[in-house]
Amino acid sequence: MPESFDQLAASIRACFAELSPQFQAGAAFLLDHPDEVAVLSMRKIAERVQVQPASLVRLSQQLGFPGWNELRDLCVARVRTRPEPLTARARSLMAAGKKDTLAQDLLVAQQLNLEATATHNERNVLQAARVLRKARHVHVAGFRSCYPVAFGFVYGYGLFRSSVSLLTGEAGTLEMQLRAITRESATVVISFAPYSVEAARVAEVALEKGSRLVAITDSAVSPIALNADSVLIFSHESPSFFPSLVAATALTESLVAQLLALEGADAVEQLEMAERALHGKGAYVP
Repeated sequence: MPESFDQLAASIRACFAELSPQFQAGAAFLLDHPDEVAVLSMRKIAERVQVQPASLVRLSQQLGFPGWNELRDLCVARVRTRPEPLTARARSLMAAGKKDTLAQDLLVAQQLNLEATATHNERNVLQAARVLRKARHVHVAGFRSCYPVAFGFVYGYGLFRSSVSLLTGEAGTLEMQLRAITRESATVVISFAPYSVEAARVAEVALEKGSRLVAITDSAVSPIALNADSVLIFSHESPSFFPSLVAATALTESLVAQLLALEGADAVEQLEMAERALHGKGAYVP
């Protein structure tokens, strides 16, 4: 039986693909909304997941617990170590009838996304940075709205590391670009629901080739996260019509900063050379 929420999350990720659709729905809710599991009744959670309460009991037992209450206790223990009621506060901001305050609501929602993302990834950014640092080459992929997040990461990382590249797939060339992924490389994939086919394909190939995989996504059971070596979760709640990517961008910026810190003086020297070259070649207005 898992003894901590982290152990529970690892157990769910390991067996998620073999679970029934009902169990997958329940397991995904457990991983993505543990704060709510801690405070809501089993019946209310079953309504949210759209399964029978008995399904949650059987899921608990399949995961090694005597029943639902023992599983829920892990979520309660997790909340006691985290003072911020992040998801609940964010949802309260999304109430209807706030047209006049939409701009301010959006800024507040982004702030909550940043808080939730920071809390969720307190130790994970360092782990992901260590995975990338050991790789001979780092491939990065983000498609559609995630493209600018991926591009920003490659741009910042590329200022002090030359062996990092963006998988773009322009003009139908993705499969050709994927040939460059090797066992000695690491692959970063950025995506959130609904997950792009291209992002899932990059993650699939990375695993097939034995590349280390870092997933930057919105769920521990997203298609790119299930078998990843490191998973960074970002929140994208928004009162607007489109999910917010502020937290995803902040997460990649934190990852670049962590990588620079790990590399130390050599990275600073490379950064200085890049900056000097950009100024010397007229990249910026004098």
